[in-house]
Amino acid sequence: MKASEIFSVRFISNFHIAFDAVLANKVRSFLTALGIIFGVAAVIAMLAIGNGAQQEILEQIKLVGVNNIVVTPIVPQTEEKISENSDENEKQKFSPGLTLRDVNGILEVIPDITRISPEIVLDTYLIKNGLRRSAKLVGVTPDYFTITNFQLAEGKMFSEHQMEIGEPVCIIGNSIKVKFFPTEDPIGKSIKMGGVWLKVIGVLEERYVSQASISKLGIRDYNLDVYTPIQTVLVRYKNRDLVTESMIRGSNTSSGGFIIITGDGSSEDDSKPRENYHQIDRLVIQVDNTDLLNPTAEVLSRFLERKHLGVVDYEITIPELLLKQQQRTKSIFNFVLGAIAGISLLVGGIGIMNIMLASVMERIKEIGLRLAIGARKQDIILQFLNEAVMISVSGGLIGVILGMVMAFIVSKVADIPTIISPFSILLSFGVAATVGLIFGITPAKRAAEQDPITSLRHE
Repeated sequence: MKASEIFSVRFISNFHIAFDAVLANKVRSFLTALGIIFGVAAVIAMLAIGNGAQQEILEQIKLVGVNNIVVTPIVPQTEEKISENSDENEKQKFSPGLTLRDVNGILEVIPDITRISPEIVLDTYLIKNGLRRSAKLVGVTPDYFTITNFQLAEGKMFSEHQMEIGEPVCIIGNSIKVKFFPTEDPIGKSIKMGGVWLKVIGVLEERYVSQASISKLGIRDYNLDVYTPIQTVLVRYKNRDLVTESMIRGSNTSSGGFIIITGDGSSEDDSKPRENYHQIDRLVIQVDNTDLLNPTAEVLSRFLERKHLGVVDYEITIPELLLKQQQRTKSIFNFVLGAIAGISLLVGGIGIMNIMLASVMERIKEIGLRLAIGARKQDIILQFLNEAVMISVSGGLIGVILGMVMAFIVSKVADIPTIISPFSILLSFGVAATVGLIFGITPAKRAAEQDPITSLRHE
């Protein structure tokens, strides 16, 4: 027989002996493998949670767009000194609020801006074929869909002419189509938003938005929105920047004190909460690259402070940087958990070595008998190595299954997205086999170094 064939026969024979030895001590073998089982399960579960968190962050970045600065208007609280003479009361500074004039000024003054998207959001209702439901009408420009990575499933985008004259057209979210146009093509049909009929010219692709993203990012379920040109909202619905006759009358009837003129023309006493006086409800600015986000935000803050006469009635945020910081925090957390899982594998390997050393001491007579009838030291080493690797591999297989179950339970119970990748399974399984091989070498060498005569006399 050739040397390779002899080695194959010896290896198979030693494997069978090791397999029989493991089966003969099922309980001990299982207890030995527990460390590997929990270590592998922990590695897979932690990597699944980490991959899920990574995917969630990427999805959230897609929702808010890349390299974006978001400006949201706020209504500052009134504050004044109260004295006996009302004329001495300290007047609050006036701000025109966030308007389209700010948009034009930003484009003219601030460099390195790729796109800018003003938004006006109105809470209204939608009527179609006797069905009515609350909905949000969002006045936007075509840049809005590019910044937010929206794609049209069917239809077309707003034209320049429609944007300029404020034509009553709209693009609907996917859920609106499913609800109000279940059996017909919505393109060319009309829906009633508030008191205005809008012609549907496009339908957006469905965009999944998790509840976590809605709460963390302050965004809406875009599938339930209706989008129309921003000029359409200003002309046909509401323009909070206009001074109406009723507002002037409200101002003229003021009898001392501080009167606030609201966007719908009514007036309120300053003791009541101020209503939104901003023309636009949100402004998204996209810059060339991430390095320009902070400098552009600083310049933008100074520009708006000057335009708003020193009144800080706006808030500037950079969602991408916040998400990346969150991603870094989660990565550190996952690294720590992975290290703990790695320690579990190390402890499992030490357990294998401990049990295998004890097994060598118990089976000294068996080892001496094998050596006496012609077994070589390599055969003894192969036998005990096979036992160690068999225990670790079987523990790894059970750990893979347990890890997948743990990831599924975490996903369902804690509502945390988990993604099990083939790489994590191969990595944990490979580590388990390697641990068995490494920690099985010392007991295998100890067994092979036994003296046959002394071993046969051992009781």
